[in-house]
Amino acid sequence: MTGKIKTKKWRAGVIAGALMVMTGSAIAQQSAKDPFEGFNRAMFAVNEGLDTVAVKPIAQAYDFVTPLPVRAGVGDFFSNILDVRNVLNNTLQGKLGDAGVDLGRLLINSTIGIFGLFDVASEIGLEKHDEDFGQTLAVWGWEDSSFLFWPLVGPKTVRDTGGLIVDVYTDPTWYTVNKSVATRNSLIALSFVDVRASLLPSDKVVDEAALDKYAYVRDAYLQRRRSQIFDGSPPRLEDVLD
Repeated sequence: MTGKIKTKKWRAGVIAGALMVMTGSAIAQQSAKDPFEGFNRAMFAVNEGLDTVAVKPIAQAYDFVTPLPVRAGVGDFFSNILDVRNVLNNTLQGKLGDAGVDLGRLLINSTIGIFGLFDVASEIGLEKHDEDFGQTLAVWGWEDSSFLFWPLVGPKTVRDTGGLIVDVYTDPTWYTVNKSVATRNSLIALSFVDVRASLLPSDKVVDEAALDKYAYVRDAYLQRRRSQIFDGSPPRLEDVLD
């Protein structure tokens, strides 16, 4: 009987030790990807406050008063502008075939699609890409980067924050109407509100699924970015270890 008790205690000790090692490993991995967690959580709280009192109500009002065809046209218009960024970054990443598709989309939607109000290119089979300078930096070798969270901007990494600056300076919206600052700012605000309105359906899902909303948003963003960097086919862990 004593032997059995000792065996049980030994097994319990082994299991407890294994759990401690696994927990310690998870904490270490989390700290590695989020070394600025204190700052990030504070910024996340600020963003939640801004979103609750201003951003979300504006997006909800926009979603309520704007007919679906108009919202679709607005979304297609700004998506067409982003194809300029896609052409640039696919070229910088050496994906010239995708860059050619992006250029074709831009030309077709800007003409037949009436300045991008209609996504004619997708209807004829030209695939939509989603590239930015943060992904380009990752392709160039900066794959791992610490997580950051910015109010209004949302989740980023150090790498993607630097990439965002380049993305802003290569966004035609900032230059096509530079003779009218008010018009330019209105377009930028409309783009921001349109994106926030498109995220309204996901709010309830996140609120119900997440015990820790900040951690949920962080992990989802990092996982999505990894998928984007590898064009939807990130290498398996065993392949990386090999």
